[in-house]
Amino acid sequence: MKITLKLFASLTDYLPPAAKYTNIVELDIAPEVTISQLVAQHRLPEKQVHLVLVNGTYIAPELRASRTLQEGDVLAIWPPIAGG
Repeated sequence: MKITLKLFASLTDYLPPAAKYTNIVELDIAPEVTISQLVAQHRLPEKQVHLVLVNGTYIAPELRASRTLQEGDVLAIWPPIAGG
């Protein structure tokens, strides 16, 4: 099934080179793949996976290991933001 993965800020380094400027990549994944499994497959550092949204809805850290995705979902991930 197809989903859209959006990575932001420093996480765009984990996207294929062609997607770094759009921060979006279309993925074909198995229906049983969880958010945590997808994060691991793309070698995203767990400490950098801070804000996770599926179709604009926040997914708490304790739900990411069990939450699977549906056809057409948009998974957006942000690292912790610091500044001042």
